[in-house]
Amino acid sequence: MTMAEPVEQAAEPASDKLMEIPERYVPKHLSPSSASSYRECARRWKFRYVDRLPDPPGEAAVTGTFAHMVLEKLMQEPVEHRTVDRAKELAREAWPTMENSRDYRSLDLDENASRNFRWNGWKAIEGLWELEDPGKVRVASTEQDVRVEINGVPFRGIIDRVDETDEGLVVTDYKSGKAPSERFSSNYSTQMLLYAAALTELEGRKPAKAQLLYLGQKVVEVEITDENLAEAVDELRTTWLAIMESCISQEFEASVSPLCGWCPFVAQCPEGTEEVLRRDKMGKMRADAPALERIAQAEKAVD
Repeated sequence: MTMAEPVEQAAEPASDKLMEIPERYVPKHLSPSSASSYRECARRWKFRYVDRLPDPPGEAAVTGTFAHMVLEKLMQEPVEHRTVDRAKELAREAWPTMENSRDYRSLDLDENASRNFRWNGWKAIEGLWELEDPGKVRVASTEQDVRVEINGVPFRGIIDRVDETDEGLVVTDYKSGKAPSERFSSNYSTQMLLYAAALTELEGRKPAKAQLLYLGQKVVEVEITDENLAEAVDELRTTWLAIMESCISQEFEASVSPLCGWCPFVAQCPEGTEEVLRRDKMGKMRADAPALERIAQAEKAVD
């Protein structure tokens, strides 16, 4: 089943047959991350969003959570208090919450690794000042939870920051990881356009622009036009209708690729397992890919 075929034929079936879908299959909303996950691999989407198999975030993702936590608090401060020293205080105040969180505990870090985690988190936070002066930003909202219907799709997203500027609203997102090459940045651009579309619905005005702040590295601006907003919204609806078709048929095809080497559900996916073992045999599996260990652990558990 291709993405194009069900969408063209399924606008009506997706709505008419909605009642036929088992309750656990019906998504309450579609976020940029869940839409991207389905487009990459429908099988992985099912494992995560339908079967709800455990998918603990890695250390880089948890580091990003910590940086976001501190920057959210910082940008809620009066402008004169948005200093590096105040950020250090907020980081110390936030640390007990992070340290006791389920995601952090799942990393099972020793004392030295925990020290490195805190250092990496702080470097991400401090990297904000390399990109902008926080004291000059007019913040409209932080961690804004947007829930709105876009082109018939129930959408939900959490926007790191919305700024007011002389030109209009600016949608801002923090990224603590390494800035991707242009080849791999399209998903993030689509994410920002969907946030802009959601704000347009809620605020009644189109944001002037969106920006990705790769902390300590660079700012990537995303132009917002009527044309690219329409493209992003159309893609969201196409993905939504394809998800509905998969939920109706209960068929979720696997899309094998080098990314199978990092899939947390590879041991539950015969196609993914086969792809990883094939690539490993050919010497094309990166040494840091965790899939081989996951497959070996699953085989050991069966034995």
